[in-house]
Amino acid sequence: MAWNKLGSLFSFLKFQGILQRLRQQQAPRQSERAREAAKRAEYPIRTYGAKVAWNHLHDWFILMLLVIIEVGLFVIHPFYRFVGKDMMGDLRYPMKDNTIPVWAVPIYSVLLPICVSIFFYYRRKDVHDLHHSVLGLLFAVLITAVITDAIKDTVGRPRPDFFWRCFPDGKDVYDKWGNVVCHGNKADIKEGHKSFPSGHASWSFAGLGYLSLYLAGKIHTFDRQGHIAKLCITLIPLLAASLVSISRVDDYWHHWNDVFAGGFLGLVVSAFCYRQFFPNPYDDDGWGPYAYFDALLEELSDNNGDGAAQTTNQLTAHPTMGVHIVNQTRGSKGDSDYGPSSRLDDIELGRR
Repeated sequence: MAWNKLGSLFSFLKFQGILQRLRQQQAPRQSERAREAAKRAEYPIRTYGAKVAWNHLHDWFILMLLVIIEVGLFVIHPFYRFVGKDMMGDLRYPMKDNTIPVWAVPIYSVLLPICVSIFFYYRRKDVHDLHHSVLGLLFAVLITAVITDAIKDTVGRPRPDFFWRCFPDGKDVYDKWGNVVCHGNKADIKEGHKSFPSGHASWSFAGLGYLSLYLAGKIHTFDRQGHIAKLCITLIPLLAASLVSISRVDDYWHHWNDVFAGGFLGLVVSAFCYRQFFPNPYDDDGWGPYAYFDALLEELSDNNGDGAAQTTNQLTAHPTMGVHIVNQTRGSKGDSDYGPSSRLDDIELGRR
């Protein structure tokens, strides 16, 4: 009798091993089918654009508020920090024009990433991706701009060419406390107290850093297949932002630590804003925004007539009763492990 029970145990263990191997073989195929099915779904602007924009109406109001704050920070005068004669040694660099003019910064840091988002929209017809990529980009740039200009006005650090802004004729004048008495152009003097941090660097790394993350998710840069060409494409925006930042030091408009702080600030803010709308670019599902997968699940729930839960069948084994089917109910939202991968699993299970 004992030998029969032992034989039954070995049979059960053997069946468990076979079942586990079958699941491991089927899971990648099911997941791949789910991703391919998800990529084929379309949500054009004409049909879904108004609904998506209305759902984020408050975000656009906050965006307008950030624009007003940024204009106010640009208009007000910065703090005029004490500048003594012994400090002029590092502030006598020649006064030069900008290699990258101010008007060009919004073009490459905002308009260029928007054009890339429009390109991907015409490839996949997903209004969620277009809307969220543009909204996240604008938030990244404007939040960075507000933080940058707030720090500029508060710190009031002189630029490397401050001497020639303050004394265009080369004749320096100081008061009884040893502080400068500038007699140059008022606009040049005001701009001369806005060295820290670099606005060009922060805007560049905010917009182009966001673009780099967006491209990494769209072209599957981190798909663990080792395609260096994808990595190079992802790094091009960061290289462009770095070159713009270096030009600020070459033009003597910023100290090197101004540029470093501005670039770091823009990159951090862009990463936070990107993750508000998109998964990590190295995730398997990093090619689409969260809202896209939510729309797919909502559509499947409407088609199945069951918006409350997704029911799945799982094979389990019992040592005395053999193999039986157990129904497990899984909520469509609110699970602690609910993310992009689980959403695609739900999409696949909903289609089967």
